[in-house]
Amino acid sequence: MTRRVRRKVAKKGKDDAVSLSYLEIEVEDLGLERNGDVDWTSLPDDTVIQLFSCLNYRDRASLSSTCKTWRVLGASQCLWSSLDLRAHKFDTATATSLASRCMYLQKLRFRGAESADAIIHLQAKNLREISGDYCRKITDATLSVIVARHEALESLQLGPDFCERITGDAIKAIALCCPKLKKLRLSGIKDVYADAINALAKHCPTLVDIGFLDCLNVDEAALENVSSVCFLSVAGTSNMKWDVVSHLWHKLPKLIGLDVSRTDIGSAAISRLLSSSLSLKVLCALNCPVLEEETSISTTKTNGKLLLALFSDIFRELSSLFAETSNKGRNMFLDWRCSKNKDKSLNEIMTWLEWILSHTLLRTAESNPQGLDNFWLKQGAALLLSLMQSSQEDVQERAATGLATFVVIDDENASIDRGRAEAVMRDGGIRLLLNLAKSWHEGLQSEAAKALANLSVNANVAKAVAEEGGINILAALARSMNRLVAEEAAGGLWNLSVGEEHKAAIAEAGGVKALVDLIFKWSSGGDGVLERAAGALANLAADDKCSMEVAIVGGVHALVMLARNCKFEGVQEQAARALANLASHGDSNSNNAAVGQEVGALEALVQLTRSPHEGVRQEAAGALWNLSFDDRNREAIAAAGGVEALVTLAQSCSNASPGLQERAAGALWGLSVSEANSIAIGREGGVAPLIALARSDAEDVHETAAGALWNLAFNHSNALRIVEEGGVPALVHLCSSSLSKMARFMAALALAYMFDGSRIDEFAPMSSSSESTSKSVSLDGARRMALKHIEAFLRTFSNPQAFAAAAASSAPAALAQVTEKARIQEAGHLRCSGAEIGRFVSMLRNSSSILKACAAFALLQFTIPSGRHAVHHASLMQGGGAARVLRAAAAAATSPIEAKIFARIVLRNLEHHHQVEPSI
Repeated sequence: MTRRVRRKVAKKGKDDAVSLSYLEIEVEDLGLERNGDVDWTSLPDDTVIQLFSCLNYRDRASLSSTCKTWRVLGASQCLWSSLDLRAHKFDTATATSLASRCMYLQKLRFRGAESADAIIHLQAKNLREISGDYCRKITDATLSVIVARHEALESLQLGPDFCERITGDAIKAIALCCPKLKKLRLSGIKDVYADAINALAKHCPTLVDIGFLDCLNVDEAALENVSSVCFLSVAGTSNMKWDVVSHLWHKLPKLIGLDVSRTDIGSAAISRLLSSSLSLKVLCALNCPVLEEETSISTTKTNGKLLLALFSDIFRELSSLFAETSNKGRNMFLDWRCSKNKDKSLNEIMTWLEWILSHTLLRTAESNPQGLDNFWLKQGAALLLSLMQSSQEDVQERAATGLATFVVIDDENASIDRGRAEAVMRDGGIRLLLNLAKSWHEGLQSEAAKALANLSVNANVAKAVAEEGGINILAALARSMNRLVAEEAAGGLWNLSVGEEHKAAIAEAGGVKALVDLIFKWSSGGDGVLERAAGALANLAADDKCSMEVAIVGGVHALVMLARNCKFEGVQEQAARALANLASHGDSNSNNAAVGQEVGALEALVQLTRSPHEGVRQEAAGALWNLSFDDRNREAIAAAGGVEALVTLAQSCSNASPGLQERAAGALWGLSVSEANSIAIGREGGVAPLIALARSDAEDVHETAAGALWNLAFNHSNALRIVEEGGVPALVHLCSSSLSKMARFMAALALAYMFDGSRIDEFAPMSSSSESTSKSVSLDGARRMALKHIEAFLRTFSNPQAFAAAAASSAPAALAQVTEKARIQEAGHLRCSGAEIGRFVSMLRNSSSILKACAAFALLQFTIPSGRHAVHHASLMQGGGAARVLRAAAAAATSPIEAKIFARIVLRNLEHHHQVEPSI
């Protein structure tokens, strides 16, 4: 069959220019129904051109090289009238390769000094517009060569960052080389002197739009000579002589719009300009502190002219520009864009206003001055959202960047203003940003993703982003070949992944694989994208299911690669945190072992504990702590120098954050499960810093320090070291005063280990008789102190009535009441070795009634049926004949009632586990 279609085809017209025309042609059946294959070369020409228009310049050039037909179509003039070079590295070689396509290039956007140097190699002699940012290193020489090669230039914009190395000499070169110049906007020039301005006045007769923004000095008097200017902005420029301005600029015959925002202009100069200028219609003076502090400004007469300031209703003022003002309000910009307004002057004013408002609002958001909360909530957020719908791409970008910036109140701690964030959400900002993120323009994608990322720090906004489909959009952007787009998208996924409710959705959208792929794609030269990708993976890895997805798609290898090779502390910290979270799921998946088996993983983490940055040390220690729960990892960490590194870390963190202290002690706790490691920790000097950490004010540190000392105290040499280093008072204090039940429990167990019998005396060094007597007295006093506080600790878990009832009856209800009072919930997560269980069983035979009770109490905690490792502990006890010892302790007349009742409960627990064991 055949069908008639209209398609665009490229043909050569005069001057061999490739243009588009419409032809009606017969299109034969492509046979798609027969074989299902797609013949890309048979696509209509207009379809190919439309597809090309959606690609960045590098992909467009690459695709054009696939066949002769596409080479011709890929060179179509309409595809190369505008070029945005900001997304990729642009140098002389790239420019030379593109030169053949850029004969009719009219609009160019670039970034950085290297790109500026390469522009001339495009040989785009018909260039009309140049816009550049990151221009701090661009020199007079570079700019002079650019303008000399592009005499048809009509618009030149450099900013908003400061052009620190450009002087008035370059402005003179612009004036001499570009007689057709209509728009000149430069930021951050130190001195715009009179000769430079006079050169513009003399050689650029059509110059209607001038912006000298954030400059240090501008010759006010010389600007009077630029009689062609219609729109003038000196926003942010300092050292202006406003008395001179007010007496001269009103003489500019065509001046319609004047922007003096972010300057120190006062009400007198404002009043004189408004009253004296015959042509002026709009005066923008946003964020001018002197003006806003003067009470007289409220009585200033505007003579029908617009004064836009923080204290004015900007939307209402702008609406007065239109003949019909009834339904403008906050939709005023949108109404104007959608209208078929033929008033050229009004359209020029509105276009200029969009640009200068977006610039001023962004600069104001960046400086974040005090006292603007009311403005942002009532007008600023709505203005940025309106500007985000502009037809000017650079205005849209700045508005999105402004939204990303104005909500942040503490960049270092990622804190945002809740009111501002929710104001954006209420005004429909989330949908607008998501629509912008779906644009084909990578600059818009990047800035929209940045705004979504920052706003998503707020949980309510994050929920709205997810509900509007933002997770899928950000996951797609994370696959972008544009590093800046991928970086901001990864930042959005990082912030969204904080919410537990969003983790699964990110995985379902392919976000996990996209983030892992980012690490491999930008493994060098992309610190920002790597930090965000690793941070997002760290959050996702905290979820059991997502952690398995991370491992499946190669996340372990990617994160270990970062930990080993990346030198940027932010990346190191997030990579270590991600590995810690991957290893945190215990028996639920195999990631703990997988991380430990990854080549170089443990060595890299041990090395990171020596980092000069506390955050890196903290996360590395946390990862080693989690990894130490695996027996093979524990020994491998020690073999990689982990004992020495972690002891050194513990010695150095007495004044560090509680987070670092907790993880340093926790990692030593995990390693000390092994007897060989425990001995090594004691030998390397690990006892003293753990005792110091036990005195911390943070209860989380209490737990890990007490846990490590408990394990160390199992070895009698370490027990003696703990006594000699003053550990008994520290443990006694924990046992009696810590707010953490778990810390008190482990402190009591450590003390019990230390004074279980008199064997500690056997390890005391030989000394003189007087010294031996003194040490014996010291040890005896420490033992009495320890036993006293162990007994007091046990009493806090005793209920005399419940004990009496349990002693009189073996009914389950009576024992259950005792168990409920004695239970320490967190203790059920502890996993003891056979030797440790055996030590407590042996302690049941100790002559001390307090130690007997303590041993029975510990065994109760380890065998409570709901405990994670209760079956394991029960199996160890059954295999070691513990039941006989427990029965003896429960029946012994000399045993305290606590020991008897606790022993009976442990026996019942063993019976319970014996019944359920076959089903495990």
